[in-house]
Formats: sequence, C-alpha cells, structure tokens
Amino acid sequence: MQSPLDTRFGPPPGAGYFAHVSVAELAGALRAGRVSSRDLAKAALGEAARWQPVLNAFVTVDETGALEAADQAAREMAAGVDRGPLHGIPVAVKDVIDVRGLPTTSGSRHFAGHIAQEDAECVRHLRAAGAVIVGKTNTHEVANGPTGDRSVSGPTRNPYATDRIAGGSSSGAAAALAAGIVPLALGTDTGGSARIPAACCGVVGLRPTHGTITTAGVVPLAPSLDTVGPMARTAADCRLLWTAMTADHRQTSASARIGWIPPDSVHPTTPAVTRTARDFAGDLLIGEVSVPQLKELRASYRTIQGSEAYALHAERLSTAPELYSEEVRDRLRAGGEVLGWEYARALELRDRARSTVMDLLQAYDFLALPTIPMLAPPLDTRTDRIGGEPVEVNAALLSLTSPWSILGLPAVSVPAGLVDGLPTALQLVGPPGSEQHLLTTAERLQSTAP
Repeated sequence: MQSPLDTRFGPPPGAGYFAHVSVAELAGALRAGRVSSRDLAKAALGEAARWQPVLNAFVTVDETGALEAADQAAREMAAGVDRGPLHGIPVAVKDVIDVRGLPTTSGSRHFAGHIAQEDAECVRHLRAAGAVIVGKTNTHEVANGPTGDRSVSGPTRNPYATDRIAGGSSSGAAAALAAGIVPLALGTDTGGSARIPAACCGVVGLRPTHGTITTAGVVPLAPSLDTVGPMARTAADCRLLWTAMTADHRQTSASARIGWIPPDSVHPTTPAVTRTARDFAGDLLIGEVSVPQLKELRASYRTIQGSEAYALHAERLSTAPELYSEEVRDRLRAGGEVLGWEYARALELRDRARSTVMDLLQAYDFLALPTIPMLAPPLDTRTDRIGGEPVEVNAALLSLTSPWSILGLPAVSVPAGLVDGLPTALQLVGPPGSEQHLLTTAERLQSTAP
C-alpha cells in the first residue's frame, strides 16, 4: 500500500510498515481479519528496536504492556466490542506525559527514577478508544527547547538526514512517525513543540485551542501556554486521533478562504521554504495579510514562557542546578530575570494582538505561513544563516509558531514538500475551536497535492 504522502514526497529511506498505510486502512484490515492487533503491536515494537540505534526516538519501549493491550483489543473485537478507529492501533506517547507504570523522565536527570502512578487524562482517552501504547518518546530536556538535541537520553535524529535535528520538544514522536515506527503519537505544544518537529520530520502536528485537551498528568512547562499535541503522518490520521480523544465529531467543509502572511514580515525565511509552503496552499490563498504585532508577540512569548518555566523550576535550579544541561539551565535562569511589569505588559500586548487577529479571522477562515523559516539545521547548531544573515537557531525555529501559542489559537503543521531532500511545512492557524476544519482543510491539501 502506498503512503498518502507519496504524491508529494515519500517517507525517508528505510521507513517502516506504518509509513505506507493509513490508520483507516489499518482499522479496516483489523476488522476484516487480515491482520491482528498483536501483529500491529509486534510490528511497532520491531521497528522501534530497528530504528533506535539510528534515531534515538524512544526512551522506554513497553513490550509487555503493548502486547497485553493488543491482546485485550483483540478479545474485545471478537466479543463484538468496537471502540472506534483507534481500537488496536499502536500509539507512542511523549515522555512528559504520564503512562501508568512507566518512567516519566522529561529528558532530565531531575526526573530520574520517576514512575507514573496514574495515566495522564489524555492517555485515559487513548485507552478508552482502544489504542495500544507501545512506549515513551524522547523529548528536549524538560520540554524547554525547539531543537530536540538536548536530553538526558541523547539527541533525537531526523529520519531524512541523521545529522540533522528532529525538532523539539516532541522530537521522538515526530521521528517515530516519519520513520514508520508508529502510525500515531502524542506530543505537547507550548511554543511549537508539536509543530516544529512535525515540520522538521515531514509529519502533521496539531496545536489545539488552549484548554481543549486537559494537561492533567503532563509535566508542565508554562501552564498558560501548554497543550497536548496530537501528531500523525497525515492530516486524515491526525483527525481520527483528535476525534477519538475529544469526541469532536463535527462535520466541516474542506473549502476554506486562507490569508497568507509573508513570513519575512515576522522573521527572515529561506526563500525556497516560503515558495514551497505557498505553492502547497495553492488556490486556497485568496490574499495577503499583515499582522504587525507578530514580531512583538515573539518577544512576549519569551517573557511569558520564560517567567512561568522559571517559577516551576526555581527550587530545582536552587538546589541542584548541575542536573540541568548548561543550555537549558541558562534558558530557565533567563526567565527568572523577567520583571513583573514586563510580564504584565506582555499580557496586555497579547490581548491587543488577539483582537487584531480575530478580526482577520472574520475575513478569512485561516491564516497561513511556513511552520519554520528554515530547513532542519544540523545537530547542535545554534547559529545559522538565512539569506546570508546570521540567525539564532532556537529563536528562528520558534519565530513563526510561538505567536499563535500566545494567542491560544489552534494551528496545524502540514508537510508541504522537500527542499534539498529535507521536509518543509505549511502552518494553518484558525479561530478557537476550529480543529476539525483545520484538519479537514489540511487533508484536502494533502490529497490534492501534485
């Protein structure tokens, strides 16, 4: 069976079984008896083992739990209990999300030895839908970084080029999807932590409207910004995951009026990245729009995220700073230097910008721009060049995603094509509660791409 993305670009070389079959196809094969849920779990476990030395996508693989859950799914189906499209389907979970009985390390030595006593609420939704959890995926340390190459477990590598970053902080989830290890994954997204790695690895990452999926049982980074981030190889698969987790069954049209935001108005962007994303959006683009506050929102993100992250880590920074990597420790300490009036001013700017953007979303269904302004940079790179000008990599990766996080709006990153063998992505941003319409539109774009 061909990947739904093969019309645009194929999976990376050597990608496993799940890179070539959709969740709907898997669900149909299960119900027709052509494959069993144990077969699917064993396929995921085998691919995880095969790819682990190459990608370092997983922190924990739960073979016993996965096979037990797969057998339970099979027994239920045999008894006539059908929990929906995710019943018997393997799923990976980011290692900041609690899965009962498994470690939650958050990519940090500070969490060494922590075993989750209960499932996070989002994991309970997965289990209720019959999904089979195969393990925990790698994350940038304490989810505080967009590169995915700082973790106590080591860096995650990009399946398209293993000398490149997978993006962060949901690095392992994106790499596992791109490599065909699993068909579905749960990440998180604070400033772009699902969308950035999705863009780097050529998969789909959704940031829902803030508060739509509870973060109970998820290690926090910045509570006013944190969301759970469903991820998949295609928008169609991501929509099945979203619906199963939220019971959002609203039917929406695939038609949409999209306003294009020139990314250079926000941050310098590689021309080929801009061109590929814009071409992918095609005739759904009906005009260009300007949001002057986006540059200021980038600064507001650093203020709000930094202050909230420092508040959560202040005690650990005081008592055992050596347990953090230098980069993450410095990043957290910078948040401690934010003054109260700076935080209040950032909130005021957010409210003003939100009014402007909501007015635009009355004229357009969605706003669009690239997800990230560059191709995935090499591992450990912290300065790069765009158009001949030097840029700071962490700031660049967050530049086009973090403004929408500040505004609490839903946004989805969709693969747009390859440039020099590396994925690029289009980001669609919608009004609150538009997740189904976003994913349906993204599905249309993927299905009609030349």
